[in-house]
Amino acid sequence: MPVLDTDGMFELAAAFPEQVEQAFEASRHMPGLPQREDVGNVVVVGMGGSGIAGDVLQAVASPLLPVPVTVVKHYECPHFVDESSLVFAVSGSGNTEETIEAATDAALAGARMVVVTGGGELGRLADAWRAPVVNVPDFVWPRAAFGAMAVPLLVALWRTGLLPGADVQLERAIEQLKWRRDELVAQGDASPAADVARRIGGTIPLIYGGGALGTVAALRWKSQVNENAKRLAFMSTQPELCHNEVCGWAEGSDPLRGRLSLVALRHDGEHPQVGRRFDITADIARPYVADVIEVRARGEGDLAQLFDLTYFGDYATLWLAAFAEVDPGPIDALMRLKNQLSGASGAAAAQ
Repeated sequence: MPVLDTDGMFELAAAFPEQVEQAFEASRHMPGLPQREDVGNVVVVGMGGSGIAGDVLQAVASPLLPVPVTVVKHYECPHFVDESSLVFAVSGSGNTEETIEAATDAALAGARMVVVTGGGELGRLADAWRAPVVNVPDFVWPRAAFGAMAVPLLVALWRTGLLPGADVQLERAIEQLKWRRDELVAQGDASPAADVARRIGGTIPLIYGGGALGTVAALRWKSQVNENAKRLAFMSTQPELCHNEVCGWAEGSDPLRGRLSLVALRHDGEHPQVGRRFDITADIARPYVADVIEVRARGEGDLAQLFDLTYFGDYATLWLAAFAEVDPGPIDALMRLKNQLSGASGAAAAQ
């Protein structure tokens, strides 16, 4: 079917496995990293499509790391940051104001900095900090550079000796992504991802993820619905939602009956009780939603399963846009907001 896609988002999605592969190779020889024994904590600073790189690192690496990982998605640098901190500043554009401010404070506190960026002000600051820099290719939109920004963080920790086996995890993830890409591209609008988009239809998707890995996948799905399909979406996580949100599936939900779809993102690393909670929650919610849709990860290892879920979601949200005849690339509302924050709109009005 003809698809409205002025920025080639479908084409960028098809190239994602190679993007991950190239990011792995490009960051293998990163100079200037600290020694394992010199790192007391890891901090990732970033926003939006850049900041989710920190969420990936936290979900995949935290169970294996001997030091804590903190993800910062605001202007303030944590007070504990000092000379023992390894701080990743991630911004595709290099001009994200929250990232610049928090990263600058981290550098002033003496942290060891690593910068992942396409240039901009953050690139210039990296030179002043004498920080290792991983260059992000010039993609149209930061969300299309998901792999290019997430992978260098994993590789850097592998190189320091903090995350042994990350290279194997990446190789398995690349293999799974290529398999999934071939499936989704070959089947086009008859693919499983397109089928999920059809089932969501005109409803608002409520995306549930389980554990740390599922939470990151649900966050990526939500943001991709927002930016690709230009629609509202919401996400929540198991098991936390069973202690609060599940109460909302009751008579008070009648005004929304049939207007929501529940999308459950499942993976092999779930705690057994989380799996049971998914099933019970779906039964409770079913009378109030248009559909309960389950998407199950494939691949060997946590990283492969996480990337598989997010990649499937990329295609599902692109098809959600296509079926609604929405151009998935441009994000006019976000650009308008940025211009107003920078004062550009006010200057234009004064002329």
